[in-house]
Amino acid sequence: MEKLAHGAKKIGLNISPNQLAQFHTYYQELVEWNKRINLTAITGYEEVQMKHFLDSLTITLAWQAPLSKASLRLIDVGTGAGLPGIPLKILLPDISLVLLESTAKKAGFLQHVVQKLKLDKVEVVTTRAEEAAHNAQYREKFDMVLARGIAPLPTLVELTLPFCTIGGNFIAQKKGAIEDEINHSNKAISLMGGKLREVKRIDMEEFPDKRYLVIIEKLSATPPQYPRRSGIPAKRPLV
Repeated sequence: MEKLAHGAKKIGLNISPNQLAQFHTYYQELVEWNKRINLTAITGYEEVQMKHFLDSLTITLAWQAPLSKASLRLIDVGTGAGLPGIPLKILLPDISLVLLESTAKKAGFLQHVVQKLKLDKVEVVTTRAEEAAHNAQYREKFDMVLARGIAPLPTLVELTLPFCTIGGNFIAQKKGAIEDEINHSNKAISLMGGKLREVKRIDMEEFPDKRYLVIIEKLSATPPQYPRRSGIPAKRPLV
C-alpha cells in the first residue's frame, strides 16, 4: 500500500502500519468477492489504491470539523463496495458510519468486510435512499452525507440532503465537466434546505482527470414530502 500512503501524505494524512494492513485486507476481499458479484471494474492493486482508496480519502479536504472529532456521524449513500465510507472509517476509526446500499448482495459484502476489518460503530442498511430518508432513525441525523457519483447532482441532492442535520454538509464526488450539472441543481438544493458552499478541485498528479468535491451545506429542514417515492428523483429530477 505504498502508493496509498504516499498519496495520503500529500493531503496531510498519515496512515499507520495497522491501517495500511486493513486497506490491504479490504483490497483482497474486494477482489475475491468481485469474482462472484459485480462490485468494481477496477481491480489492479495500484489502481485500487489510487482510484478507490486515495480518491475516497480526498473527501477530508472538504471537512470543516476536526478530523479527530469522535462524535462525527457519517452516512455513505449508495455505497456499493463501501466507497468512500470504509476507507474513511479505516482512517478515522472513532467516527460513526452508516453504509446505505439497496442491493442485498453488495450489502452482504459490506457486512463481511466490516466484520473482517473489526470496524465498530458501523451499520449496514439495506434499502433505497428514498425509503431510509423518511425513517426517523436516519432523517436529518448526520453531520456529513457522502455520495460518490451515483447519479446526476439534481437527483443526488434530493436523495441525500434529507439525511443531513442542519449545519451539516453533503459532499458529492464528481468527475469531468460538471458546470451544467451544478447549474441544474440549484432548484433541488434550495428545495431541500441547502446552499452550495464550494466546488473544490482535487489537484493531484495521481488524478489526471478532473475530480471535484461538491460541498452543499444544510441550512434548514427538508420539507417532509422529500425525497419523493422510489425512482421518482431519477425519473423527474427537480431542475
